[in-house]
Amino acid sequence: MHPTTRPKSLNPIPLYSLFIANAISLVGNVFSLIAIPWFVLQTTGSATQTGITGFFTILPVVLTGFLGGTLIDRLGYKRTSIIADIASGVTTALIPLIHFTIGLEFWQLLILVFLGALLDTPGGTAREALLPELAEQAGMPIERVTSLTHVIERGARLVGAPLAGLLIGVIGTANVLWLDAASFFVSAAIIGFVITAPKFVEKEEKTGKYFDELRDGLRFIAHDKLILSIVIMVMLTNFLDAIFGGVVQPVYVKEVFGNALNLGLLIAANGGGAVVGGLIFAGIGHRLPRHATFVAAFVLTGFRFWVYALYPPLAVLLVTTFITSIGAGPLNPIIGAVEFERIPPNMRGRVFGAITAGAWIAMPLGMLLGGVLTETFGTFIMMIGLAIIFLITTLSMAFIPAMKEMNRKN
Repeated sequence: MHPTTRPKSLNPIPLYSLFIANAISLVGNVFSLIAIPWFVLQTTGSATQTGITGFFTILPVVLTGFLGGTLIDRLGYKRTSIIADIASGVTTALIPLIHFTIGLEFWQLLILVFLGALLDTPGGTAREALLPELAEQAGMPIERVTSLTHVIERGARLVGAPLAGLLIGVIGTANVLWLDAASFFVSAAIIGFVITAPKFVEKEEKTGKYFDELRDGLRFIAHDKLILSIVIMVMLTNFLDAIFGGVVQPVYVKEVFGNALNLGLLIAANGGGAVVGGLIFAGIGHRLPRHATFVAAFVLTGFRFWVYALYPPLAVLLVTTFITSIGAGPLNPIIGAVEFERIPPNMRGRVFGAITAGAWIAMPLGMLLGGVLTETFGTFIMMIGLAIIFLITTLSMAFIPAMKEMNRKN
């Protein structure tokens, strides 16, 4: 032992501050997730227009995922996060502002929804890219950090969804959006004053042509068979989830139960189950085989479609949703751990952004298709179809050779 060697001091404050900033922003996002489609259903009564609104919510996620990742690497993770939060706060605040002043037309809502979601992906990607260095500062294993990150994400649903449903009934959907806007500004302030940007980002700024760096990120994904397989499979399951969460579930709840609070409770049950699953994985996940856990967890989440198709009482649906959602807990932490192990630090922005865009690329189509199909076939046929297709898709992951590489840590 060298007497002059001093142990590296640990500082968990930046990591926990990032957790807090994410939690505040995500609760606000859940408010939008419930308030905006409910607002459309209340004012138009149309599942198709609800689907169109969902399309304009998801489309910018795909566009900025592909095109914004390189910008993240150039601007730096901290700076991008702050800019994204401020921009999202301003555009979200414009929805109730216009509604209460000159009146909000449907086409205007679509524009504001699009602009409000435009920088969500770069902001979220930038905060995610900060995690490895903050985890190292805190002395925490990356599996635990990714698990806690996604526990917070799911926990936002647990807290935000029933609160949003309650507030919609008390103060109205437009007023709930004021709270969403405020959450972005609070998140920006926390990131700005507490967290220090990693030094390597500065070294990588403006080292090449923008689209050359963008192609580098896409090329990395194409050459890594495991990452590519994850993107394709998540794209398929997100497509099905978009049909369900964006259209079928709100229409189902409005038909069967009749109010936004019950929709909020179901989303909260989903978040609560995922929180439990995430906490379990945070404690023991680093000792579990990743591939088997990933497949089993994904299959479990799909059983909720079968239960919805039975039109059970609300209490049964809430309990079943909670249990099946436990499977969602390990999914993103496993994906996150694999990504951090395989993606070079200086490429996180462009690769993470491209991965997000690839995973979400089918969701706008799912929103549009879900609206049309739900009006054509009704919620029962849609639930049965979703249940069968989701089961086939998730079981197939057990037989893809590249996905077995999850178990190998680089």
